Amino acid sequence: MESFITLTNQSQGRDRIFRATQYACMLLRYLLENKNDKQKVVKKLKQMESKISSGRKLFRLGNVVHALEASKRSARLPDSFPRFFLTIANLNRALYFVCDSVLWLRSVGLITDINKEKWRHRATRFYYFSLLLHLGRDMFEIVRRMEQKSSQKKNAEECTDPHLSQCSPHPGVVGFDPIFVMLFSSLMNHPAVLLDTTKNICDLFSPLDQLGIYKTNPGILGFCGLISSVVGILTLARPHLKIN
Repeated sequence: MESFITLTNQSQGRDRIFRATQYACMLLRYLLENKNDKQKVVKKLKQMESKISSGRKLFRLGNVVHALEASKRSARLPDSFPRFFLTIANLNRALYFVCDSVLWLRSVGLITDINKEKWRHRATRFYYFSLLLHLGRDMFEIVRRMEQKSSQKKNAEECTDPHLSQCSPHPGVVGFDPIFVMLFSSLMNHPAVLLDTTKNICDLFSPLDQLGIYKTNPGILGFCGLISSVVGILTLARPHLKIN
């Protein structure tokens, strides 16, 4: 199992590089599609984007096992909030990969008697729920770090007060700094949380568009997908920037 997970992680790295390329093609296509002298380039970019999208499914075939292993690890987390959010999120992600694998089998002709659009909608829905749950975990981490910073500031102020003989912790107190200042400071001091939140927010635009909840255009999808992919590559190359 460990060797399989290692192999899957390696394929994830290649998938993220191809994903960044795919969304870069989408963004460039959107920027050039209204230019009459760039129609051949736009056509080639669209073809490349389609081929990369199909090829990426090969790198994701083993990710069901990876997602199930991640759900087992998250189920052992000590804090109840992250344990709930991440376990359910990883299970939804595993179901997304199951649907994705079925769609791949359909695309290569190994399965023919399924409704492609129905399975695509199902996959998108599982992916959407997984992102929402991951964002819920991110919000929990942000609030917790803001509370810690507020408590530290409160203690520091009490320690400088000559009328107080000792310092005592006040967990869960927020409000000594403007909320946005504290939010910015907390995120800057914890880049892993910032990167994970940025990635999940960027990823959210695609399922929102596909499910018809919030329609956008290929330019925004390409830009957000590219940012998300670069963050994914960065956290894979620098594990200390990946949220635990």
